[in-house]
Amino acid sequence: MSLKLLKKKNYLTMIENAAKGENWMFRNQYFEVDGKETDVLENGGLSCAMFLSSVLYLNKLIGDIHTTVVGTEKDMLESGWFEIKDLEPGAVIIWEQKLGDKDGLPHYHNGFYIGSNMAISNNSKDTGFPWKHHYTYNNTRKIEKIYWHPVLDEE
Repeated sequence: MSLKLLKKKNYLTMIENAAKGENWMFRNQYFEVDGKETDVLENGGLSCAMFLSSVLYLNKLIGDIHTTVVGTEKDMLESGWFEIKDLEPGAVIIWEQKLGDKDGLPHYHNGFYIGSNMAISNNSKDTGFPWKHHYTYNNTRKIEKIYWHPVLDEE
């Protein structure tokens, strides 16, 4: 019997499956901050990097899980990801900074392009769960960077 792991197929399926309902896995990450227990992801309000980096980590495409877009991007670059110009299914998108609803601070946002003008990212504004949406939020959010990994070319 011949067996071959279909890495890209599994990766894309994991991304799609994450947005099929209430996915509570990526909502909370606790740190002790100045002696006080703090959920740095604010119950899903700041979970985009946790969601994205978890999927990348589970697929052995980065070295660790992260709570920030900046930390995730740094790990991606160290793990062989590189910028591309055109979107491909499985590419990582980093959108421009926008002011956060709760803290008023600028935040980057990241997610996955899945094809047919659609992306999946964490819905930080409303539900706190991964969701499928237009890749530019219907022309309301600019894409700053698109990343690709060579492993995604193997299938």
